[in-house]
Amino acid sequence: MPDALHNHIKAHRLAQGLTQQELAAKAAVSRQSIISIERGRYVPSLPLALKLASVFDCPVENLFRLSQAPEQPDKETQ
Repeated sequence: MPDALHNHIKAHRLAQGLTQQELAAKAAVSRQSIISIERGRYVPSLPLALKLASVFDCPVENLFRLSQAPEQPDKETQ
């Protein structure tokens, strides 16, 4: 299984009192893009992730984290 990307965009947006539309305008993307990112349906490009970090004035690592999928047992050793 691939690693899963989790984000904290919504928490940062709410902490700064921004609407999805306001964040979209600051990041120069559509509101639908922000909705999709917040719901984990869309993984932003590196330039967009860096732009969001700039909007929130924080390191990109504060917005996104990668969790490793659990290791699957090797079928040959079972």
